[in-house]
Amino acid sequence: MRLAHRMAIESEWIRADMVEVSEFPDLIARYQVMGVPLTVVNETTFIEGARPEPVFVDEVLSALGSSSESEA
Repeated sequence: MRLAHRMAIESEWIRADMVEVSEFPDLIARYQVMGVPLTVVNETTFIEGARPEPVFVDEVLSALGSSSESEA
């Protein structure tokens, strides 16, 4: 979660929100949360669980690449 927030601080194109899902059962259902942290990228890619920083960044960049390809 800290990494997502650091990324959001560095770029105006990134937004990071942290939510206590136990207080929002509708979000548990919407995103089918099975584990935390759960990172959602553009509502299309879900990264569940903690990752080392390089792996997390690669997964986010990969998600953005596949998002932009599907929009083209």
